[in-house]
Amino acid sequence: MSGLRFSMMALVVPDYDQGIAYYHGALGFTLVEDTDMGGGKRWVVVDPGSGARLLLAKASNDRQSASIGNQTGGRVGFFLETENFAATHARFIAQGVTFEEAPRSEPYGMVAVFSDPFGNRWDLIETRNAA
Repeated sequence: MSGLRFSMMALVVPDYDQGIAYYHGALGFTLVEDTDMGGGKRWVVVDPGSGARLLLAKASNDRQSASIGNQTGGRVGFFLETENFAATHARFIAQGVTFEEAPRSEPYGMVAVFSDPFGNRWDLIETRNAA
């Protein structure tokens, strides 16, 4: 089908402000929107700069709370691509981002797994240019 593009996905967090502090503060994503929807609900959107955005959704019941940090069953579920792995990795380390491993070279590029403070696993990747 033409005309379709992935624009946003929800990421369940324990608290809106904690989510903003990490994704906007530590990772440097742009805070696109933070709108009070009433009743303790907010519409909080962050953008890493690629066009696809994250809706930070505060858990509102036990089932949602149980999914925080395990939305992909323990697998790496999020992939953040950078044009300069070394610089981004160093900036993330300086911001307190927790990496699970040292950077490694793979056939597709440089990669290292990191976890957000909620338990979600991410790949930081710099892909190799196709020759």
